[in-house]
Amino acid sequence: MSKIVIIGAGAMGSAFSFPCVDNSHDTNIIGTHLENDFIDKLKSEKNLHPALGVHIPESVKIFKFESFIDLFKSSVDLIVLGISSKGIEWVSEQLNTVAKNKELPNILMLTKGLSIHENKYELLVDKLKRLLKSKDISNVNISAVGGPCLASGLANRIHSSVVIANEDIKTASKIANMLNTDYYHTSSSEDLNGVEVSAAIKNIFSMAVGAAKGLCSKNISDEIREKNYLNTASALIKQSIYEMEIFVEHLNGKKETVKGLAGLGDLYVSSGGGRNAKMGSYIGEGLTFSEAKKTKMQKITVEGADLAVEISKKVNEDFDEKKLPLMLAMINAITKDKKLKLNWELFR
Repeated sequence: MSKIVIIGAGAMGSAFSFPCVDNSHDTNIIGTHLENDFIDKLKSEKNLHPALGVHIPESVKIFKFESFIDLFKSSVDLIVLGISSKGIEWVSEQLNTVAKNKELPNILMLTKGLSIHENKYELLVDKLKRLLKSKDISNVNISAVGGPCLASGLANRIHSSVVIANEDIKTASKIANMLNTDYYHTSSSEDLNGVEVSAAIKNIFSMAVGAAKGLCSKNISDEIREKNYLNTASALIKQSIYEMEIFVEHLNGKKETVKGLAGLGDLYVSSGGGRNAKMGSYIGEGLTFSEAKKTKMQKITVEGADLAVEISKKVNEDFDEKKLPLMLAMINAITKDKKLKLNWELFR
């Protein structure tokens, strides 16, 4: 049995506790400083998680942020980050407070994203390493999870397959074995770059595929559109995978990874529903991003749109429309707040 500490009581962090506790691990969820009231309400309702619609098992110990330091006084085997990408700076500060002799246990990131630092692409794994190194914590081992695994499905113990990635395949395999159950199927990969980049940029392509209904034809009824848009969705998925391979290789990942769980698998799940696909559907209908955000998704975070804003300048510097016609069309529609137009003649 290992002691696992999950930082973040949101949907995915909480759902991740299920395979942990089902493997008989000492499983702990610690909320962020913004989740104290949420945890009080969660406990008052017998651990019924509102976003998941299920009760977190009683054997999972749930703490408010005030218990953060105490939780790490005894040995911890694995730290799991279930925070948003915007919380990386915050969590680096918290990890610094519990580092023993400037060392930390193995870390597993559920968080997906990509950022720009000094005009270079930076994986969230590398960003966390950089932030910790600035605090003299340089000997840190960080893995990442990729693959098609929606939180509600995991919390209901639906068959789900994911890949654990680490540059050290032994570490990836060790963590994968710790978490594998009869419904949570884990594999391992040493292509950390490929898994992380695929997991991040699939959010942009999920918006593109989500736009399929609106893009499938200009002069047909909604009824015909509803019945026939899958032709267009399939074409967009194929182009998405092609461009993801180009982008992943550009960031030193393996193109084969794109056709696996972290790429094709995750794109399939994400484009079939969720926030990115929903935003894409509005953009496909002819709304600009700002119109859709204001009138349809005002208080909802759209990860793909946030990523598009973050990497727009760099992607436009590194690629032209002939190389990445779909990705650039989606990114520029969002950042320039224009209606989405695709140049189908450039598709491969």
